[in-house]
Amino acid sequence: MEQQIEAKLTGTDSTIDGTLEPIAYGNFTKAYEFKSVDGTLHLIIAQEADGGWIRLTGTEPYLSSWIDELAAQVG
Repeated sequence: MEQQIEAKLTGTDSTIDGTLEPIAYGNFTKAYEFKSVDGTLHLIIAQEADGGWIRLTGTEPYLSSWIDELAAQVG
């Protein structure tokens, strides 16, 4: 399985630094967990069968653009 990578998200006021790590989640073949360095943000995203990415769970509120940002960093 892939290793943890450093990730960044664009917040409304500043950049949010964190880590992105592949995880096993349900029936999804690709799922990733983002955790911010300061512990205030946690998101789990997964790739659907059609190739699109969705947010499965995480802290509220969140920006929907973060899903695409994280997916782009996964590659």
